[in-house]
Amino acid sequence: MNDWLGILWLVLLLIANAFFVAAEFAVISARRSQIEPKAEAGSKRAKTALYAMEHATLMLATSQLGITVCSLLILNVSEPSIHHLLSGPLSWTGLSTEIVSVAAFVITLLVVSYLHVVFGEMIPKNAAFSMPDQAVLLLAPPLVWISRILRFVIAGLNATANGVLRLFKVEPKNESNSTFTLEEVANIVSHSTREGVLEDRSGALSAAFEFTTKQAKDILVPLDRLVSLPIGATTEDVEAAVTKHGFSRYPMRDADDALVGYVHIKDLLRLGADRIAEPIPPKRIRELLTMHPEAELEGVLARMQARGVHLAQIRDRDGLILGIVFLEDVIEELVGEVHDATRRQRFAD
Repeated sequence: MNDWLGILWLVLLLIANAFFVAAEFAVISARRSQIEPKAEAGSKRAKTALYAMEHATLMLATSQLGITVCSLLILNVSEPSIHHLLSGPLSWTGLSTEIVSVAAFVITLLVVSYLHVVFGEMIPKNAAFSMPDQAVLLLAPPLVWISRILRFVIAGLNATANGVLRLFKVEPKNESNSTFTLEEVANIVSHSTREGVLEDRSGALSAAFEFTTKQAKDILVPLDRLVSLPIGATTEDVEAAVTKHGFSRYPMRDADDALVGYVHIKDLLRLGADRIAEPIPPKRIRELLTMHPEAELEGVLARMQARGVHLAQIRDRDGLILGIVFLEDVIEELVGEVHDATRRQRFAD
């Protein structure tokens, strides 16, 4: 092969490698919120970009296949040409043929690796990160076109990769994660409010994003103000408490005043009328989750929902119970006041 033809192939392969790298990062970095309006306005490029983002796994497989092929060819195609171009000048040094050959190969490897990393990887990656929305509009159409040409090869590779992931209990995703984070949405609301674009007179929107800054200790009901029932309480006792306090769930305490769970009035409706004067069966007493006072409300909510409980006791590092957190109180910090169907007041008189 002509030496300069080999150099030309090197340049073309570097450009191809850069294309696949940039396309890969553009697809996973672009925002749907920026692309969708253009697609709705009739832009074919935007529609193709949305398709690529919705089939991210397929696009990434196409990019990886392209990057791998280009990377393998770059050195194989360029090494003979560059090696031959360097051998002449190096032979003038008077070194032996073996040393000249090794030196030419090492220099070729270093030069090609440098060009590959800088121009084939880093520059396109940084460019796609810097302007992902513009990059995906430019690069998605040819990437989708290539994926359709190689669809059978890519489908086979993709199926194999996804199958291996599922063996490790990892469910592959087809669509790129282009949603906003909580902090980003909070910043948008704050900026829009300052600029007068968005009204937040009641502060409800801002309060929603302050949710995660509060901790369990900020909303707990202290023990001295908590309405609770003894462990031997009957259904009649619960009915009396509902009549007096209007609440549907009551913590249960043992003889040492330690909280052992809570009872929900709907669980007692399943008991027959002949058992109304009997102590509440232990199986009707629900689990009381334990949380630390510094636990963020977002984590408290997640754990309570995962365990299906409505109350959580808050214990400090010494094991001392500080109070109880109610599920509706946690939710109120996010969405505003929540009314229990039978609730009139939370605390004891």
